[in-house]
Amino acid sequence: MIKDAQPQIADKPALFTPNTLVHLRKTVMQLCHDRGYLVTQDELDQTLELFKEQFGDKPSEKRPARSDLIVLVAHNDDPTDQLFVFFPDEPKIGIKTIKTYCQRMQEEKIHRAIIVVQQGMTPSAKQSLVDMAPKYILEQFLESELLINITEHELVPEHIVLTPDEKEELLTRYKLKENQLMRIQAGDPVARYFGLKRGQVVKIIRSSETAGRYISYRLVC
Repeated sequence: MIKDAQPQIADKPALFTPNTLVHLRKTVMQLCHDRGYLVTQDELDQTLELFKEQFGDKPSEKRPARSDLIVLVAHNDDPTDQLFVFFPDEPKIGIKTIKTYCQRMQEEKIHRAIIVVQQGMTPSAKQSLVDMAPKYILEQFLESELLINITEHELVPEHIVLTPDEKEELLTRYKLKENQLMRIQAGDPVARYFGLKRGQVVKIIRSSETAGRYISYRLVC
């Protein structure tokens, strides 16, 4: 992805307001939907008023509480493929919180989760995420990264994740080996949004003044 196309967002904790949290949760629901998980239209379109009705509107009493925003979704293609999204209350989380989440994942036999943090994680918490992989995959996002949906930014081209069959068809059609494709880093903001893994291929569609649109393919590395 072109670096200039990445919107700049301040790396700081979001203000504790229902207005902030409704935007945060809406982006999370869009992210889940764009990854192929089942999300209702009502959840995608939730207004501030409906958010307040569901989660409360008394910040002085910690309502809504971040921990109440937890999301659990199942994949459209495989209902057993489920994803948790956790919103810890503490600004910077440690290994104790990670263990609590992991225990819940074990109890419910769920192997993937996203943790939306205000300020980040302690070094030991980050290391625990590495240690638990690949059996348990826990992704970390800062709240500041999810206050807007990066894929809706005007400078970010459309990204479409290819299925394994579509990837194979692409390589066969153009008689390519995957190492001949252009690359996109797994840590790229859009790659992280889609939860892309090394070896996957993404189709990128850009507007072109001459051709109408320009299509390229990138291998996640």
